[in-house]
Amino acid sequence: MSLSPKLILRQSQSLVMTPQLMQAIKLLQLSSMDLASYVAQEIESNPLLERAEGEPGGDVDDGDHRGDDAVVSSEPRDGDWMEARLPETRAEIEERFDTDLGNVFPDEAPANRSGGETYTASAWSGVGTGGGEDGDNGVEAYVSADATLIEHLENQLGLTVADARQRMIGRGIIDSVDETGYLSEPLDLIAARLGAPLDEVEVVLRIVQTFDPIGVAARSLEECLTIQLREKNRFDPAMAALMRNLELLARRDLPALRRLCGVDGEDLAEMIAELRALTPKPGLAFGGSPIQPVVPDVMVRSAPDGTWLIELNAETLPRLLVNQSYYATVSRTAKNQGEKQFLAECLQTANWLTRSLEQRARTILKVSAEIVRQQDAFLTHGVHFLRPMNLRAVADAIGMHESTVSRVTANKYVATPRGTFEMKYFFTAAIPSTGRAEAHSAEAVRHRIRQMIEGEAAADVLSDDAIVQALRDSGIDIARRTVAKYREAMGIPSSVQRRREKVSPL
Repeated sequence: MSLSPKLILRQSQSLVMTPQLMQAIKLLQLSSMDLASYVAQEIESNPLLERAEGEPGGDVDDGDHRGDDAVVSSEPRDGDWMEARLPETRAEIEERFDTDLGNVFPDEAPANRSGGETYTASAWSGVGTGGGEDGDNGVEAYVSADATLIEHLENQLGLTVADARQRMIGRGIIDSVDETGYLSEPLDLIAARLGAPLDEVEVVLRIVQTFDPIGVAARSLEECLTIQLREKNRFDPAMAALMRNLELLARRDLPALRRLCGVDGEDLAEMIAELRALTPKPGLAFGGSPIQPVVPDVMVRSAPDGTWLIELNAETLPRLLVNQSYYATVSRTAKNQGEKQFLAECLQTANWLTRSLEQRARTILKVSAEIVRQQDAFLTHGVHFLRPMNLRAVADAIGMHESTVSRVTANKYVATPRGTFEMKYFFTAAIPSTGRAEAHSAEAVRHRIRQMIEGEAAADVLSDDAIVQALRDSGIDIARRTVAKYREAMGIPSSVQRRREKVSPL
């Protein structure tokens, strides 16, 4: 056997991720807010892209325009249960009617900066952000924001501490305070990061803990409540013993607390009432990060004929214009090949982005329509009828890959008559049935467990075994450890603790 170099020709297939394909995949899994930010960056970097603010766009009004929606029948027929109603692009209209719309679109398209006409490369792209010009700010722009907890503490630090070294340590401590008012970093790590002795950091910490709100910069719930009790001069030995045994209070073990604190039942009740009057999270009284409301990507509502009407939320669809006239004007005055290549790349990127956005909208609509079709009983009757569903079931039904469905449902929300849900909510595991009936959704089983526990009487608290038996009697085959796992995930205590709560409520 001889070893020598050889030239061998082989044929093979491989998937190549082009930049355009990577962009399309990235757009598919972005949330509406991330998509708006991404489009804003593209507009800033690409001179051929423009945002249409409040313009009518390039759609032909045929008198029956109904928006970006689809109709789903509660009793679907094969191949006839969904009707896509996305507006047609200019090219599609020209092809269908075998005509030239060159005299129609320019009048409807907004004027561009160079004076020529501009038209949309993707006619579906909905509405703008709803604002006016950049300089047309509302009154909200001139309203001062609430002071945050960090700002409030830093102001007190500047008035209280004069030593520059201690002020620097104080800023390091305040930077580690989270929005609830607790110290989120161990004190020794803060000391190591600042390069200061631990005992000196502890001295400054005690100063910061005197700031308003009382209880701030605590390292535990016990320390937070202790600071507030000391401020009220109510931290006596009995209260100190109660603070050291908060886990017994959480379990409602009142006899053990009376024994450890050395008080009777009446005194213990007064001590517990004092604790309930304290603030366990003092930092929440101050403004923090603004809470972003959930903006649904898809709207689902019932139609008069009993079907479900599915619409894309136009507010989440960015509307882009590709300025072809500007491109034609600038390309004629390009001085060298480099400038021409740059303009060609900008045009290619702009066209690809608009097509990617259109494909993203169509894919979201298609996946949403299939979810609604499979979860029709949930929308009609409630959570008890939520069907078990996985990504493969949806992917096989619409002819897509599971990874595509996973990206579509990530960070997307659906507004339904029963509330606004994340798309991932509808994908739940299946709990088998005791007979030949259809399997049950895990979410529906959790909801049933919660209802059973909420309806139990104080004299008849349900154990996990009793819940298992009740579920099996109703046709749900479930194990005891599964019931315990669901109960703990919902934050419901055990039957022993629930019995104590009902017998001796605090």
